[in-house]
Amino acid sequence: MRASIEASNKKFEQAVSHGDAAGIASTYTESAKLLPANDHVVSGRNAITQYWQAAIDSGLRAIKLTSVEVEAHGSTAYEVGKYTVPGEGGKVYDAGDYVVIWKRANGQWKQHRDIWTTNTPVPRQ
Repeated sequence: MRASIEASNKKFEQAVSHGDAAGIASTYTESAKLLPANDHVVSGRNAITQYWQAAIDSGLRAIKLTSVEVEAHGSTAYEVGKYTVPGEGGKVYDAGDYVVIWKRANGQWKQHRDIWTTNTPVPRQ
């Protein structure tokens, strides 16, 4: 199960690097929800595709996902991990932590609930 989830994370990373929002969204269930940091809940694969397309359009070119903890309970699993959004010249644009609830659908593990937090401080005013 962990290997399948990590393989899905690699597919996610590759889709980001190719600017493929539909490829990113294919790692989610049809009824998935994103709970992004500093934003509103995004519901359903079509809205998730639009969310990631907007991120790509705003400059997202790469992401690194690292699983820290994965545990399955029947057809549901959870993953706790860390993400990094690398930039040019070794710069890190963003980094944080995430929790994903995975569901097994048609023999594949798909992201069902995806929530993340950023470790980047809020700009001071």
